[in-house]
Amino acid sequence: MDYKKCFEKFEDQNVFVKTTKVPAIDGNLKVALNRKGNVLYNSGDIEGAKRIFLTTGYSDGLSRIGDYYKSEGRYLDALRMYWIAPDHTKSEPIIMQLSNLLKDLIHEEEGDYPDE
Repeated sequence: MDYKKCFEKFEDQNVFVKTTKVPAIDGNLKVALNRKGNVLYNSGDIEGAKRIFLTTGYSDGLSRIGDYYKSEGRYLDALRMYWIAPDHTKSEPIIMQLSNLLKDLIHEEEGDYPDE
């Protein structure tokens, strides 16, 4: 299946597709990139740090990016970072909130509210 073709219609929506292909990065280069990402993060360049952490697969960095997004109220962006990290401890509460929201919307649409 050509995944690239499947997602072409979403190109203008600033979304990404997670793949299992991890670029082969030399250990020393990975360490240097992660340090650079930490410097960018600490200086406030969150998006620059995110690009590096996504490239290297640095879980802690991705989780911190998720924390930043969550503090800004960007819950879906936070969830993406937690999911890629993977940090289930932080992703599961957001998933539960979204599940409850969807459940409430469905009940509201149907005019049916569950007993509380």
